[in-house]
Amino acid sequence: MTNDLTKSTENKISYEEAVSYLYSLQKYGINFGLSKTANLLKAFGNPHGRMKFIHVAGTNGKGSVAAMLESILMRSGLKVALYTSPHLVRFTERFRINGQEIEPEEVAALVAELRDVIHPTEPPTFFEVTTAMALLHFSRQKPDVSIMEVGMGGRLDATNVIRPMVAAITNISLEHQAFLGPRLSDIAREKAGIIKRGVDLVTAAIQPEVVNLFRATCEAKKAPFWRVGKDVRYRRHGSKFHYFGFRRVEKDLELGLFGRHQFRNAALALAVIEVMEKKGFAVSSDSIREGLRRARWVGRMQVVSKEPLTILDGAHNPGAMRTLAGSLMEAFPGRRLILVLGIMGDKDIAKIMREIVPLADRVIFTRPEYYRAATPETLMQGAGRLKKRGQIVTPISEALETAKRLAGPRDMVLVTGSLFTVGEAMAALDPEQYKPDNLR
Repeated sequence: MTNDLTKSTENKISYEEAVSYLYSLQKYGINFGLSKTANLLKAFGNPHGRMKFIHVAGTNGKGSVAAMLESILMRSGLKVALYTSPHLVRFTERFRINGQEIEPEEVAALVAELRDVIHPTEPPTFFEVTTAMALLHFSRQKPDVSIMEVGMGGRLDATNVIRPMVAAITNISLEHQAFLGPRLSDIAREKAGIIKRGVDLVTAAIQPEVVNLFRATCEAKKAPFWRVGKDVRYRRHGSKFHYFGFRRVEKDLELGLFGRHQFRNAALALAVIEVMEKKGFAVSSDSIREGLRRARWVGRMQVVSKEPLTILDGAHNPGAMRTLAGSLMEAFPGRRLILVLGIMGDKDIAKIMREIVPLADRVIFTRPEYYRAATPETLMQGAGRLKKRGQIVTPISEALETAKRLAGPRDMVLVTGSLFTVGEAMAALDPEQYKPDNLR
């Protein structure tokens, strides 16, 4: 570890100790507010104030849009940082520079530094510290642009300490209602909190009340407002699509990300690229074409096996599950569906299951090894109300083996319901590439 990347500290700790400490902060729950993150960064001279950002919010598709932007900008010769959450297998997944995860040793050094300035009587939350880590790490790596994915909401999310060049909001549907509010307008208002005075907003939201709220917020803050479907458009053409932007027209573009919803996400990403071009960034058509084609976002509509066809997707709210179901039925019509399902207990289990369980021929109820996970018995009870039978198999590695035995050569296995479920499935299927943190 080099001194130019991280400040020296007398209290050196191991990676395992660092991540265990961060997880210990989860007991402080979720805190809506910017002050603790801002205070942590102030102790290091507010390094984020000198950086260039893209801020990405929304209910679903944030990670996909961020991954497309990262891929396009990297192929434009830029040094690109990316902060996302949650991770699937390893904590280091949250921080990337040009596609490479942060080194464990650097995580340990950053946590040691931050822990030195944390006041013991006012402890921050897990996400507040990880966001400060990202901004401190990125500032030292000196990227040309940093892409920051909102954790929850927007207005009081820890990432909202930044002032971006452009903000993007993918879409809005009901989510995290206990924290963001019961109505769609409440959730949209929280997302609109990332809109800054004079900073362009690009959105793919479609509901009139949401669009009107975003427009009014932008007008009040004199922020340019752009919409996918109005200011920029796209048209599917088989497995490809055409993009009609502010000035650009790009035809026959291919996507590396799977699913019909990704065409709209790609159009949003390209609109963000065009706004950046107005601010002096040079992006060629070749960079766009290759960037979209080579973009990857692990655990989202990810095909991990073809015999039997096995797909992993972290859909964990009703809107995401509805989109997943539609994409699968369109792409793989007529296949029997063997469903491996594990959902968090604090999610809207009934509505999530209603979108996918009726399509399944066989359902395997399971749970990841995470305290928030719903019991398989709870899931089975919910499926009973949908007149669908199934079986309980744990752990997830055994559930996968059961699904493979049940699947014929023309069948499809889908593992879904939670990013935690998908993460454990990835580790079981490929323990070398997706080796989890050894914290036990």
